[in-house]
Amino acid sequence: MKKNPSASDENTAADIDAMIRALGDWRGEVLARLRALILEAVPQVREEIKWRKPSNPAGVPVWSCGGILCTGETYKDKVKFTFMKGAALPDPAGLFNASLGGNARRAIDIKADDSLDESAFKALIREAARLNG
Repeated sequence: MKKNPSASDENTAADIDAMIRALGDWRGEVLARLRALILEAVPQVREEIKWRKPSNPAGVPVWSCGGILCTGETYKDKVKFTFMKGAALPDPAGLFNASLGGNARRAIDIKADDSLDESAFKALIREAARLNG
């Protein structure tokens, strides 16, 4: 299935681009790199911005395909990718390192000097899309 971007998709992509530029540090680089990996892994993914509020007017980037795959949030000391159905996903590379106690979600916290197995990350994204499908 080919992705046919609508005007709202283009606006969302521009909003995420602006969010990455506004960070202006390693967090923006991590968010941009993992976003690219998500788009490579599941080309039909839909980018959205959710949960805009006064304390976070930019909102949270969300990637969906048949439901939410993951969110990407930035904090002062980390970038967090939360998988909505992470507890149901196989994680042979052990990428999940946060939110491990819940029944549904799992997260990957990435700090400034952390490295990430990009192939394993893309496999998680593909598996999350398959699970939603």
